[in-house]
Amino acid sequence: MSSNTKSRRLLIENIEQAYKIINPVFLHTPQFECPSLSALLNLSLTLKVETNNPIRCFKGRGSEVIASTVKNHQKVVCASAGNFGQAMAYSCTGRNIPVTVYAALNANPFKVERMRALGAEVILEGADFDSAKLAAKNYAASHDALFVEDGLHLGSLEGAGTIGLELCRLKVTPDVVLIPLGNGALYNGIATVIRNFLPQVKLITVQAKGASSMTESFKAGKIINHETIHTIADGIAVRLPIPQSIDDMQGLVDDMILVEESTIKDAMRLIHQNAGLICEPSGAVGLAALLENPGDFKNKKIATILCGSNLTSTQIKDWLI
Repeated sequence: MSSNTKSRRLLIENIEQAYKIINPVFLHTPQFECPSLSALLNLSLTLKVETNNPIRCFKGRGSEVIASTVKNHQKVVCASAGNFGQAMAYSCTGRNIPVTVYAALNANPFKVERMRALGAEVILEGADFDSAKLAAKNYAASHDALFVEDGLHLGSLEGAGTIGLELCRLKVTPDVVLIPLGNGALYNGIATVIRNFLPQVKLITVQAKGASSMTESFKAGKIINHETIHTIADGIAVRLPIPQSIDDMQGLVDDMILVEESTIKDAMRLIHQNAGLICEPSGAVGLAALLENPGDFKNKKIATILCGSNLTSTQIKDWLI
């Protein structure tokens, strides 16, 4: 692992440049204090809503940057639990770039349907996301295609970093920002910007306890893989961490929180009831962290990112109503 003094591969000027590349439909997303949730939690809670766009998640910011770098309409291959695949399909199809997405056999069927509708070839293989990613790498190597790995490709971080730029424009600077931690693109992008412009702000990762390999790897200073994962938060359900992503996190983490499945469901319901928003499990973990640790955040100004809202009708019925 690198030291905190090592030069970073993610540069602020490249994140700022990304604003000129990203389709405006993904930019300038709502960020507002939710009064009823603030009152319920005895704090001030700002929600950064990344769901009001054609793919209902933040991934379009990164996919726009990535797709802009593809040369000669080369075929692109990636793996996804659903949201990154939708984003790559949206950005690549708009540029006449063929894209194939690998997803797990048990991937969210709504997300799979949306990836196909947006123009991607979708191949279901493997028991989970990481198994699908290995299959995608093998396919790309044998088909002269460009394999794009979310969390490793700098474009995915640069795009996510633009969320951090927008958070820095809040009229009231938060004391703490709670950021879902999956493969690291969202966290490392946002945290890099906030650490640069608002170094006094506390940065906290949030993961599900049932998929904690990124948290464990960072704390241990070495990669810790898991045999299986058990969480409804499929968008941050990483079993095999990307070493570079752990390296990118150095110097950007003030605390790390793991949350229970039942609390994630509670958080989703509260977001729906109090903000009128559908939020998938991965986007609700920040609120879940507040619910499980009320004493740590009382009377503080908190911001968190609602990073996706792609749920099936059954999931909406089971988890929100």
